[in-house]
Amino acid sequence: MNLKFNSSFKDTKKHYIILDGLRGVAAVMVVLFHLLETFAFGKHAEQIINHGYLAVDFFFVLSGFVIGYAYDDRWHKMSLKDFFKRRLIRLHPMIIVGMIIGALLFYFQDCFFFPAVSETPVWKMLLVMVIGFTLFPVGQSLDIRGWSEMHPLNGPAWSLFFEYIANILYALVLRKLSNKILAVLLFVCGAALIHLSVTNGHVIGGWSIDATQLRIGFTRLLYPFLAGLLLSRVIKVGHIKNAFFWSSLLLIVVLSVPHIGGEEHVWMNGLYVALSIIFIFPLIVYLGASGEIKGKRADQLCRFLGNISYPIYIIHYPLIYTFMAWVAKDEMMSITKAIPAMILVLGLSILLAWAVFTFYDVPVRKWLTAKSMNSKNKQA
Repeated sequence: MNLKFNSSFKDTKKHYIILDGLRGVAAVMVVLFHLLETFAFGKHAEQIINHGYLAVDFFFVLSGFVIGYAYDDRWHKMSLKDFFKRRLIRLHPMIIVGMIIGALLFYFQDCFFFPAVSETPVWKMLLVMVIGFTLFPVGQSLDIRGWSEMHPLNGPAWSLFFEYIANILYALVLRKLSNKILAVLLFVCGAALIHLSVTNGHVIGGWSIDATQLRIGFTRLLYPFLAGLLLSRVIKVGHIKNAFFWSSLLLIVVLSVPHIGGEEHVWMNGLYVALSIIFIFPLIVYLGASGEIKGKRADQLCRFLGNISYPIYIIHYPLIYTFMAWVAKDEMMSITKAIPAMILVLGLSILLAWAVFTFYDVPVRKWLTAKSMNSKNKQA
């Protein structure tokens, strides 16, 4: 989270630049995970970078930590309206551009992976895009892809839907709770997470509007977000050398570990997933918060990764949809043959994320912040 655009009060707190860098590392791992997922043929156990999807759960830990750190002690000079306005300014511009990119590429994605694309009229696709601008989820009647996604033009927007829910819960309830009560809630949510993960062997899901998927989504959201929030309140940062290197390496390893156990022992992989979310991800956040960047190049790398982290996450999947359609039309091209195209998609995702951040996200957020402040000053 970049606080320099929030001009309603001066930021006197330390900025955790390493956490920005870690968010970027996780986002790039998500892109790689989705590229390679194309060749898993729906068999998650065979997926390379097998646990890359857990980057979302890591994002939730980071979100809880950063929001608690940034806002917990500022409510005496900030209203609910101020908070929600600031979060909308921070998050929503990219949601809109992600939906637009998804709409522009939609009809290039017609293949057997996405059976509903060829049957979708333009008016229906545009309706889904406009609804997507609001981040309200759509149901089966507007499933224009055939994957039962709540945001068919840009699947990963489901996690932003839950991010907004976390922000609402924080502002209305969680910020008021004592650490003891928060710890009790954390324990309950951790138990629910373990049960889900060990039973299923994973925590994949959360992107559809049905009882099962919503349960997965809320389970994936609550423990990580609460863990990050509580961590922000009780942590005493240390002084760890090379913290960005070690925390990045640990994150990459956790996300890349192959599937553990077979179909007969799904609990083994589920236990690994649960332990990663419950213990390792908060540890990584602690490591990142306890380090300092020394050297111009390391500083530039962390800032670059932080800058593209949110844009690349929210805009890359329309490119992935298109890549999947391209692979499918060649009678399921082999992964070896597709390597150059994967490198191209990864490079385009990074370049587009940088361009959108630089020429759209930053100027729009600055304009919205200035407009918000002018409106506030007139009311005063």
